[in-house]
Amino acid sequence: MAPALAPGSAWVALRLMATKDLTRSTEGILADDQRTTREEILEMLRKAYWMEIETVMSYLANSVNPDGVRAQEIKESLEQDITEELGHARLFAQRIKELYGVVPGSEDFSAEQSYLQPPGEQVDVVHVIRGVIEAETGAIEHYTKIVEATDQVDPVTNDMVIDILHDEQGHRRLFEGFLREYEAQGLA
Repeated sequence: MAPALAPGSAWVALRLMATKDLTRSTEGILADDQRTTREEILEMLRKAYWMEIETVMSYLANSVNPDGVRAQEIKESLEQDITEELGHARLFAQRIKELYGVVPGSEDFSAEQSYLQPPGEQVDVVHVIRGVIEAETGAIEHYTKIVEATDQVDPVTNDMVIDILHDEQGHRRLFEGFLREYEAQGLA
């Protein structure tokens, strides 16, 4: 019969190490050995966060500035989108934190969406529509890259971004419809 092992024995230490290794292997993207992959995903999420924040700023300006009878529907649509885009930014921020990242502050912001700047003429609603389409296209492209990068690696981020991607595709489709209407009437 084998002698009983004392609690401080080597067997207990080996058993604890084996259990710890097993636990780490089931942590997925949060595991220590996934640090490099996690950092790559975090960088993509930070960019997505800033894209959403910048879009909110531009949509806010473009939901107030346009003038004219035809501008009203565009302004109302952008007002609704502001809330949704801000919600996306919050989701990206929360996921950054969950992946052991730090949500960046305003000093890290660098504007990139020149196409969404308010037009010189406040009745130039077509400029706003085209800017929204370009912004949504950029988001769709970037979020598709995140979905591809997280497939089979980070299912939580993958699912979240797929849902956001669905929203962005819907936004773009709506504004493409606005643009087609303007083009059909010879206004674009």
